[in-house]
Amino acid sequence: MMIKLSRACHAIRYVKHFISQETLGTVYFPYFHSILLYGIIFWGNSAYSSNIFKIQKRIIRIIMNARNRDSCHQLFKNLKILPLKSQYIFSLLLIVAKNRDLYESNSEIHTINTRFSSDLHTPTANLTTFQKRSLLFWNQSF
Repeated sequence: MMIKLSRACHAIRYVKHFISQETLGTVYFPYFHSILLYGIIFWGNSAYSSNIFKIQKRIIRIIMNARNRDSCHQLFKNLKILPLKSQYIFSLLLIVAKNRDLYESNSEIHTINTRFSSDLHTPTANLTTFQKRSLLFWNQSF
């Protein structure tokens, strides 16, 4: 995935000299953004996300003709592009919204009327217990 994103960055850098800045912004979406969205749910919160965000900032700077040390905060706003972390959060929210029936609200778990009763219930898990159960399941499966 990183190779494809780097190639998209190189392609945008190459065509920068032949097309306008507005067209470069349009080229960003099919060449980079589509690849970014393809795997964002899987690696949006992984260790690779910082490298991917660096490539995204590099492309934004190329499109906006900014220097390497310039801040990208306003550049993202000008191009109306979400940074990687924001896009990751937005993608997760879309999944939850589309699959709302798979999640329980706090009011479905208990009958106490609190200000958080309409929030989604986040189950807690003891990591050690979860690991032991997973290991037992794994051993029983094979």
